[in-house]
Amino acid sequence: MQNFSFTPKAMFNSFWINRSLIKVLVKREVLGRYKGSIFGILWPFLNPIFMLIVYTFVFSVVFKARWSGGTDSQTEFALVLFAGLIVFNLFAECLNRSPGLILQNVNYVKRVIFPLEILPIVSLGSSLFHAIISYVIWLVAYILFYGAPHITVLLIPLIILPLLFLTLGLTWIFASLGVYLRDMTQLVGVMTTVLMFLSPIFYPVDSLPEKFQAFVSLNPLASVIQQSRQALFWGGAPDLFEYLTYLLGSFFISLLGFIWFQKSRKGFADVI
Repeated sequence: MQNFSFTPKAMFNSFWINRSLIKVLVKREVLGRYKGSIFGILWPFLNPIFMLIVYTFVFSVVFKARWSGGTDSQTEFALVLFAGLIVFNLFAECLNRSPGLILQNVNYVKRVIFPLEILPIVSLGSSLFHAIISYVIWLVAYILFYGAPHITVLLIPLIILPLLFLTLGLTWIFASLGVYLRDMTQLVGVMTTVLMFLSPIFYPVDSLPEKFQAFVSLNPLASVIQQSRQALFWGGAPDLFEYLTYLLGSFFISLLGFIWFQKSRKGFADVI
């Protein structure tokens, strides 16, 4: 039986050694998702715009939601909302697909030489591609309505980095569990829906009763959503201690996910 390394060095080595294969698979996944559609590669641009319009209408027009300290401008609400949605969509897209990653690539399981651990990285790369497009749309909209963006927009890659580690770690875990527990697809779908409404995407944390604010702050997405929003719209930099704590915690989860995946992958072929 083949032994798989699960050290931090092995995690980074797997990415570096297979970087060319990852790039090819990410490109194939992105293009394959829209192959045969009328609008083709335009869909990554159209989808976030459509969802932004719908969410903005429902929350700013129907429910009259506003951001604390903000104006009554629907444009402001839309951009602040969109900044949070980009973060959540990046996270949710990976997690919702994770339980089926191995099951949908059974042909790779039988190949001893194929590095199965890169499949979650490929999934994250595809989601990151769509997130980058959404950020471009956000910046274009901000420039059109408000002019030059804040210099803190350059911090977004650093702000998103802990989220990438967190997402990758959870994707490794759920991709593995999805092989053994077929209910994981439904369970993860419910979990991401709950997280969406418990995250400060459609509302600011300080709009909640004080006894619930600490509870929402425990949400792993809350910190990065608020930091992204501050950097993009209000020009605020993240708190260094909070950021480093989140970064270290997320890296630890990614390492745990990698270890779990490498230890459990030995039984994939038998179960499938």
